[in-house]
Amino acid sequence: MTVDTATQDAHWMGLALEQARQAAAAGEVPVGAVVVKDGQIIATGRNAPIASHDPTAHAEVVALREAARVLGNYRLDGCTLYVTLEPCAMCSGAMLHARVDRVVFGAADPRTGVAGSVLNLFGHTQLNHQTQVTGGVLAGECGQLLKDFFRPKRVNVDPVREDALRTPDAAFAELPDYPWQPHYVNDLPSIAGLRMHYLDEGDTHAPLTWLCLHGNPTWSYLYRKMIPVWLAAGHRVVVPDLIGFGKSDKPKKDSFHQFEIHRQSLLDLIERLDLQRVVLVVQDWGGILGLTLPMAAPERYKGLLAMNTTLATGEQPLSDGFLAWRDWCQSQPLFDVGKLFKRGNPGMSPQETAAYNAPFPDKGFRASLRAFPPMVPEFADSPGAAISRQAQAFWRDAWQGQSLMAIGQQDPVLGEPVMRQLQSRILGCPEPMLLPDAGHFVQEQGRAIAQAAVRHFKP
Repeated sequence: MTVDTATQDAHWMGLALEQARQAAAAGEVPVGAVVVKDGQIIATGRNAPIASHDPTAHAEVVALREAARVLGNYRLDGCTLYVTLEPCAMCSGAMLHARVDRVVFGAADPRTGVAGSVLNLFGHTQLNHQTQVTGGVLAGECGQLLKDFFRPKRVNVDPVREDALRTPDAAFAELPDYPWQPHYVNDLPSIAGLRMHYLDEGDTHAPLTWLCLHGNPTWSYLYRKMIPVWLAAGHRVVVPDLIGFGKSDKPKKDSFHQFEIHRQSLLDLIERLDLQRVVLVVQDWGGILGLTLPMAAPERYKGLLAMNTTLATGEQPLSDGFLAWRDWCQSQPLFDVGKLFKRGNPGMSPQETAAYNAPFPDKGFRASLRAFPPMVPEFADSPGAAISRQAQAFWRDAWQGQSLMAIGQQDPVLGEPVMRQLQSRILGCPEPMLLPDAGHFVQEQGRAIAQAAVRHFKP
């Protein structure tokens, strides 16, 4: 290699590094690529499989696609591809198929690299095209970028699973009215390796423990107006974030989210914390899942506070309001969570609406928001329907604790008609507390509900 060629390679690799840095800023593994022909860049690419939900969206493939579009030909004769990491088998095959003249890479990849590390796909003379390979260009800088990206995960006492994301702590800085310290557990049997966040405030020997379960698209921040009331009464409050929400880890794939996985993770947490004298507080999915929990260990529970929720048994058609919500979610996958809350609670501050968006910095973190609406059991054989029917029988025939309902009457999805039906199926449930100005997220008017609950539930 001539000095001039080495200088040019370093120059183009520097531009590929810029693409890699952009990938890192987006939460993707920092690999970048550029395609050069006749001394000019004709295409760039950076890793984007998470954001695009595309396993083929490696930096090289993204760059090859753009180069082919620019040239109007899938054959890339006369082109050189620069990439910051030794290409994998998929990308190498694409380069050979495109008949790229030359590939130049930065850091070697001893695990998946096929330009000399694991094997040398480019060295097979039987192939009908031969691509020249140069490795090690700016290898130190390219490798350091990868090390810097992965170091926080490797030194963390709770490392992030490869199939999950973790919202940075900085996203949750200075949240209004949310002063409580986080607690984490990462070895629950049902979700081993995924880290679940929960709040745990008050004395473990308190006369009552309020177990507060949120729904979609919310997180433990939803209970910020109710927690202080119960703590002032001398009680304990535990508020988990479901996996995929809040400060809990977020699986990358929509398919992770299954009714039984989420139900079992809550049962695992309750057992791990050995919660006793529990008042179960549920709303939205907090009830769809949470109302199936007490029958597994009735002795742990003393009360139920239900707000705008349901048991989805698959025996009756889902309401028109819910079907409209489900369709809207499918048509608006990047909807603004904070704006949704603001619509039903116009008095919310910009800081509060931002807090509801905090767990979801980009669409790669939003698998749970996409997956939960279609997860509601719709038919008798839908996942979760059978266990929900068992729970319905438990609440109707075997429940021995106290109950209280609070209904936000402006809720078009799980409002008073749905809640009245649920009330009729809970043994001994008294007349509900009605909130004529509250919508679906009734906890935004939660202080009055929490005060009423303190008066209602006797230790």
